[in-house]
Amino acid sequence: MNQWLDLVGIFVFALSGALVGVRRRLDVVGMAVLAEMTALGGGILRDLILNVRPAAFSSTGYVLAPVIATAIVFFWHPHVERVMPAVNVFDAAGLGLFSVVGTEKALSYGLSPLHATLLGVTTGVGGGVLRDVLSGQIPILLYDRQLYAVPALFCSAVMAVLYILDLHGWPATLAAAVLGFGLRIAAMRLRWRAPLARGVAPE
Repeated sequence: MNQWLDLVGIFVFALSGALVGVRRRLDVVGMAVLAEMTALGGGILRDLILNVRPAAFSSTGYVLAPVIATAIVFFWHPHVERVMPAVNVFDAAGLGLFSVVGTEKALSYGLSPLHATLLGVTTGVGGGVLRDVLSGQIPILLYDRQLYAVPALFCSAVMAVLYILDLHGWPATLAAAVLGFGLRIAAMRLRWRAPLARGVAPE
């Protein structure tokens, strides 16, 4: 079941990458590259740190999901954007799923809860950072003081605590991911911002 959740995360991240490609007026190749990098970048980095073969190179599903997402956005992007007006909604869903799946995998490979949580955050934000850099944008991780890494950190920490309490499996994974997704959506809707350094006025 966790592999299916991983694929869902890959798909929604790929949708956000492909939609950014449309908004940046990239061709289908550029859209596909953004979708693949957004969907797989964080997971590849996670697996390299764990010193295991990246999951992206062990299953065709990991590569095909971004291709399918690109095709959907290429032909029906007005409908996709109407259903989910903000690219960040897809990104928030992928952020939650990837963070908790990355944390759980790190824990299963013997990392401490603290290090597994940090690697979960890396898994969650890595693809989005690559997407923004490749599309010539300031990474959303840094831009406008938006709470991006904080929801990833929160749901990764929740996943680590659940794992310590011996609550494994897809219900725990999905619950932690939903918490991260909800926090990210709330931060966007309510305009929560991280504080600036003391004495620095907001723009």
